[in-house]
Amino acid sequence: MLQIVDDIDSDSHFKFQRTTDTENHSMVIDFIFMGLTEQPELQLTLLLFFLQICIISMMGNVGLLLLIRTSSQLHTAMYYFLSNLSFIDLCFSSVITPKMLVGFEAEKNIICYSGCLTHFFFFCTFGIADCFMLTAMAYDPYVAICSSLTYNSAMFQNICFLLVIGVYTMGVFGAITHITGLARLSFCRKNVISHYFCDISPFLKLSCSITYINELLAILQVVITSLVITLPVLISYTFILSSILRIHSAKGRSKAFSTCGSHLASVAILYGSIIFMYCQPASNSNINEQKMSSVIYTTVIPMLNPWIYSLRNKDVKDALRKTRKD
Repeated sequence: MLQIVDDIDSDSHFKFQRTTDTENHSMVIDFIFMGLTEQPELQLTLLLFFLQICIISMMGNVGLLLLIRTSSQLHTAMYYFLSNLSFIDLCFSSVITPKMLVGFEAEKNIICYSGCLTHFFFFCTFGIADCFMLTAMAYDPYVAICSSLTYNSAMFQNICFLLVIGVYTMGVFGAITHITGLARLSFCRKNVISHYFCDISPFLKLSCSITYINELLAILQVVITSLVITLPVLISYTFILSSILRIHSAKGRSKAFSTCGSHLASVAILYGSIIFMYCQPASNSNINEQKMSSVIYTTVIPMLNPWIYSLRNKDVKDALRKTRKD
């Protein structure tokens, strides 16, 4: 197959690859992100705003990782899960935020086809892993409240390690599934992605191939994944609530509720935004709604998680005070 690369407009940055196949399509090899907004007067404000979020997110997640690693009193199952959640959040925001910040400053935010697929692969890997990590974390309060006498044996180190390995495996498997489907598509003429990163819905809208299978696969994966990650959480908290209601002391109930309050808040925000965004066909979804939902789970939640789990946690506060004194 003979391939010739040519530019159709010197001012457009649109690059195509012409092929001598039977369809004689001009194939896109570069994409341009439309960005979070098209209003020039908001670019600097949004750049400073999201730069602050990025710094706070990195400080929170890196700080929590270092604190858990250096404080022996935090070497428990709960904080083992939390350290992995912080690592995933750090990687997740690092995949999305830098490219978004470039878009606020650059005249045209360009990414190549292979770069877009790579971008989406890591976004999908850490996004799915984030969901499954929150599900794995529901096991800790369940055992702590419902089977407190057997906590040490139930939260054996090998069990926690296997749960975490399963989380990363599901993330990679889900990403490979999507990338395999996207790699078979052709992209002709259109190359402006109506988003600030390579997400699946705006990416599919640019394809000149039939995307029905990809849309169906995306919806099925979200539905199946949602069931897999929400059912264990619902079942765990059903038993937790039943156990809490049997506690006679009001102080004991309050302490039990505070144990799982942070986790429930993170689960509700993350799962809600993802289900809202992906449980609809790409052809029917509103791009502004997609952007708002994606901002929540790609930038806001990775920033909030370390603070939610640390500011309301007595053990973390004590470990921080001890570290400062040392």
